[in-house]
Amino acid sequence: MDFFSLAIIIVYVLLSLSLLVSLVRVIIGPSLPDRVVALDLIAFVVISLIATYAISSGHPVYLDVAIVLALVAFLGTIAFARFVFMRAKKYKEEGTNV
Repeated sequence: MDFFSLAIIIVYVLLSLSLLVSLVRVIIGPSLPDRVVALDLIAFVVISLIATYAISSGHPVYLDVAIVLALVAFLGTIAFARFVFMRAKKYKEEGTNV
């Protein structure tokens, strides 16, 4: 086993652990923003797994998939931020607290 193969295995193990920890945060997250940030982290860990696979297999076409997934995850985060902003604006106009 050469250094490259060992490094790829270590990266897969660490990314899998990160995926597991972020999944736990999605399940037990105390608030909605915590869960959304954990889902965003899961998306970027999956992107990292795809990129690592593209590097280890030598098929750069998977990097296109990773780029599309990154764009979708970014748009999802922006949509959630807009939702929170509009909700806060609505409650501010009504004079109530969340």
